[in-house]
Amino acid sequence: MEWLMSDATQYLLDANVFIEAKQRYYAFPICPGFWDALIHHNGTGSVWSIDRVKDELTGLGDDLSLWVHNEVPGAAFCSTKDAAVAARYGTVIKWAMGEQQFTPGAKAEFARAQVADAWLVAYAAEHGMTLVTHETLDEQIRRRVKLPNACRAFGVPYVSTFDMLAELTCTFAWTCP
Repeated sequence: MEWLMSDATQYLLDANVFIEAKQRYYAFPICPGFWDALIHHNGTGSVWSIDRVKDELTGLGDDLSLWVHNEVPGAAFCSTKDAAVAARYGTVIKWAMGEQQFTPGAKAEFARAQVADAWLVAYAAEHGMTLVTHETLDEQIRRRVKLPNACRAFGVPYVSTFDMLAELTCTFAWTCP
């Protein structure tokens, strides 16, 4: 995977980055530049996600699903079917199961293979990527294993969508109708 050889930060996007943007501040008709920027920065090797996030997004049956299917290059969603990523995933799950902080329900949800969260942490850890999520660190949370908590445990850097956009020097201009 040649794109992983770059010295530039590589961002791995959580599903909530796409979903929140579509539902709120970067809706397709309001800010098409956001979506164009994601595709552009994927082309430069800076912005990626994983196949399990793609599965979550295409399962929504909405305009976001159509955008993923019709506009995003297939290679933008990296495969988690890799022995090293699978081994790291096992380590991430083992960590979560051993944490007394989380409820049994939170652990079970985090461990469901269809849920992308543990896979995102494993992939980012294995490939030295920065995870992009809207979730925030919560040292007291019990009912859910949040991505920043797992990232912290594995030394994976994480940022918000806004921090990623700033670091990529993205700007979105208004045009007069």
